[in-house]
Amino acid sequence: MVRRKKCSMPPPRHLRHRLVPALCCLALALGGCMIGPDFVRPDAPLADGWIESGDPGIDASRVDYADWWQVFDDPVLTRLIGTAYRQNLTLRMAGVRVLEARARLGLAIGELYPQQQALTAATTYNKIPLAVPYDLINDTFWQSALGAQAGWEVDLWGKIRRGVQSADDSFLASVAAYDDVLVTLLGDVASTYVQIRTLEKRLAIAHENVDRQRQALRIATNRWRGGVVSKRDVYQAENVLGATEAAIPAFAQELRQAKNALAVLLGVPPGEADALLEGGNGIPVAPAQAAVGIPAELLRRRPDIRQAELTAAAQSAQIGVAKADLLPAFRLVGNVATVSSDIGRGSLGDLFTGKSLAYTAGPTVQWNVLNYGQITNQVRVQDARLQELLIAYQNQVLEAQEEVENGLTVFLESQRQAQALQRSADAALGALTVAINEYKEGTADFTTVLTAEQNLFKAQDDLAQAQGAIPLGLIATYRALGGGWQIREGEPFVPQETRDEMAERTNWGTLLTPELLAPEAPGLPGLEDERPPVGLPEW
Repeated sequence: MVRRKKCSMPPPRHLRHRLVPALCCLALALGGCMIGPDFVRPDAPLADGWIESGDPGIDASRVDYADWWQVFDDPVLTRLIGTAYRQNLTLRMAGVRVLEARARLGLAIGELYPQQQALTAATTYNKIPLAVPYDLINDTFWQSALGAQAGWEVDLWGKIRRGVQSADDSFLASVAAYDDVLVTLLGDVASTYVQIRTLEKRLAIAHENVDRQRQALRIATNRWRGGVVSKRDVYQAENVLGATEAAIPAFAQELRQAKNALAVLLGVPPGEADALLEGGNGIPVAPAQAAVGIPAELLRRRPDIRQAELTAAAQSAQIGVAKADLLPAFRLVGNVATVSSDIGRGSLGDLFTGKSLAYTAGPTVQWNVLNYGQITNQVRVQDARLQELLIAYQNQVLEAQEEVENGLTVFLESQRQAQALQRSADAALGALTVAINEYKEGTADFTTVLTAEQNLFKAQDDLAQAQGAIPLGLIATYRALGGGWQIREGEPFVPQETRDEMAERTNWGTLLTPELLAPEAPGLPGLEDERPPVGLPEW
C-alpha cells in the first residue's frame, strides 16, 4: 500500500563528535532525507461498468452532472439550490473548518523555521542574605538584563516536512469534506423538494377522491330515502369516505414537516419556505435518460472518496513524524544577552556597552535511546491507523458504487412502475364511472362502487408516489456520483459577512482572501490521474 524511501542511518559512535557540525551543514544545504513511507493510493475494487449500462435509460458514454438539477428544468428547484448554497449553516461550518485546517497548515510550516525564538528583558532588585559569605559593599543591588535566544531543530530526517505534508493533506481533506457537505446539501434540497411536490399531489388526489366519494354518498342516501336500497349502502359509503378523509391530515402533516425540513436546509425559519415554493409545476419531470459515465470516475469526482484518500495520506505522513523520534535530533542553539548591575563600580547604564555582552552558540544532539520501545509502539499505532484508513477508503469506493447502482435501479424501475400504474389508474377511473352508472340504474350493488372507489384512490396515490420516485432515483444517482460540488469553484468557502465578522475579531492576515480560499484543480504534469481534483494551497 505504501512505498518506503530509504534513509541513511547515523554514523558510528566514535565518529559522531567529528561529524555533528558537518551533518548540520549538510542538512542545511540538502534538506536531509524523508523518513517514513510515501503514500500510494491503494487499489480499490471498481467495476468496469454499471449493471444497467445496457439499458436505454442509461448513457455511460458521457458525464453531465456538474449542475445536474438543471435536467429537471424547474426554476423553483434552481432557486432553492442557489438559496441553500448561499445560506445553509451546515455548509458554513464546513467552510470555517477549511479555515481552521488552513491555519493548522500554517502552524506546521512554521516548524521549518527556528522553533524557539524569544526576547527577554528584566530589571530586578536583589538582597543578599547576611549569612552568605560574600564580600560585598552592599547587600542589596539592582540588576538589568536584555537578551535573545533561538533554537532550531534541523530537519535532517524529514520529521518536520512530514508534518507539513500531513497538514497539507489534512487541509485538502477539509476542502473535500466541504465539497461532500455541499453534495449532500444539494441532494437533500432536491429530494425534499420532490417529496413536497409529491405530497402536494397526493393531497390533491385525496381531495379529488373525497369529492367523488361524497357524490357517491349522496347517490346512496337518495336511493335509501327513496326506499330502493337499505341504509347499509349509506353506512358503507360513509365508511369509505371517512377513511379517505383521514388520509388528508396525514398528508398535510408530512407536507408541513417536509417544508420545515426544507427551511432548515435553506437557512431560513420554518414558514418562510412557503414563499420560496411558489410557482412550481408539480412533481419535477426527469429526463428519460441519465448520463452517468463510468465507475472509475468516482475516484476523482466523489468528494467523500477524495476525503478518505487525503485523510489516509495525512496519516501516512504521521508515520514518518513518529519514526523520526527513533533517530537523533540535531539542534542549533544560540543565546545573546547583556547584563549589568550597580554592584561595586558597576552601573545599570553598562547594559548597552560591549563589556556587558555575553553569548553562546552551538549544535546540540538529543537521542531518546532509552525510549526505543515506547517510540516503536507509537510508530506501530500510527501504522495501524493508516491501515484502518486504507481499508476505509476501499470500503468507501464500494459503498459509492452501491449507492449509484441503487439510485439507477430506483430511477429505471420507477419509470416502468409509473407506466403500469398509469394504466391501472386510468382503468380504475373507468371502472368507477361504470360502477356508479350501473348502481344508479340498479344493475349493480353498492359494493361494486365502494371497491371501485378504493381501487381508484390507491391506484392514483401509488402513481403519484411512483412519479415522485423517478426524480428521487435520479437525484440519488447524481448525489452518489458526486455531482454538484463544482458550483463552488472560484468562490470562497466562507461568505463575506462571516469573513468580515472573523476579521473584526481576529487578525487573519491574508488567509481570508478569496485566492487562498478558492483552490482550483491546476492539474500537475504527469500526475493528472494521481492527484485529486483540488489545488495545492499557496503558502
